[in-house]
Order: sequence, then C-alpha cells, then structure tokens
Amino acid sequence: MIKKIVITGGPCGGKTSAMKRLSEAFTEMGYTVIIIPETATELINAGISAKALGSALQFQKCVTALQLEKEKVYFMGAQALKREKVLLLLDRGLADSRAYLTDGEYEELLGFFGKSRGEFVFPYEAVFHMTTAADGAEEFYTTSNNTARTEEPPEARELDKKIIDAWSGHKNFYIIDNSTDFKGKIARLVEKASELLE
Repeated sequence: MIKKIVITGGPCGGKTSAMKRLSEAFTEMGYTVIIIPETATELINAGISAKALGSALQFQKCVTALQLEKEKVYFMGAQALKREKVLLLLDRGLADSRAYLTDGEYEELLGFFGKSRGEFVFPYEAVFHMTTAADGAEEFYTTSNNTARTEEPPEARELDKKIIDAWSGHKNFYIIDNSTDFKGKIARLVEKASELLE
C-alpha cells in the first residue's frame, strides 16, 4: 500500500516543520516514509527561476516536467521497497503551479503536458494547506529562512488564497490555519492526517 500526501500552503506556513513531524508520526505508525522535496525551490536554488527565464509560464513548465518525473521515480522506488505501508510525503504537488499563472497560462500548461486539471489535483490521498504566517500570525512571518522566498506579507496572503483555489475540489483538502500557536497547528495537522490514513 502506497499513499501520497501533499503538504502545501503559502510562504512561511510551516511546511518544513510539518513534513518533519509527519514523517516522525507516520514512521511511528509503521509506515516507511519517503519525502519528495519541493521542486520549485530545487530549480530556483539551481539558478532556474521565473525571473531568470523571464516567464512564469516557462518556469512552471520546468517545475511541472520535473515534478511529474520525480513522482514517477519516487513511486517506482516505493514499489521496489516491497514494504507493507509506504507514505510518499510531497512538499507541494502538481496543482500548485496554478497559483502562479493566469487562467490562460494554466490552460496552456495543461495542454503542453496533455493533462486535465483533475489529473493535477486528484492523484493524492490528501492535501494539507499550511496557512501562511502572514495571515493570523504576522509577527512570525519571515523570508530569511528560505532563499527562494521573496514575498511581502500582502503578497503572501494573496498567494495563499490562490493555492487554496488551485486545490479546490479535492475531497481530502484541509486548511491548517493559525487559530492556535504553531505547536498546536502542527498537532492539528498530524491528528487529521492520522485519522485519514489509519
């Protein structure tokens, strides 16, 4: 049994901490956990960015191409492990590209890969959106802990909304907001994910 969960959300939402804690929690539950790192950050840190390419669409084509291949390869590796329970834990998924493009550009992206919107949204058991700290926990918002992050708080909040829209329609889409402190936020995520997979 191989399950796929996406952790997404706006800038400075706690994705890195969430991935770490979920990995620990599901390992304790008997899963072999495989983490798929964020593709956009990999490309940006390698020198390939929307700014460098001069095109958000071209950058998202690069992100999507690499994301599709990574998901295939990691799934292949997960199958080869021959373990009873495997969790693929993804730092962002295919639908995230929608948040960075206009409607027309996104249609062009889907056409380029011969995919439907549903094929980018639905291949995952669950999607958890970690709300940006810029929405409800502004004092903790920072760009200093991620070289690929450049958004000011208003931009972060707008991007957060666009990411939520990008995943709309997924039956197991959950928003983990800032209604508690950060420890509570992570605890709520782990509790909901555990309910779904156990």
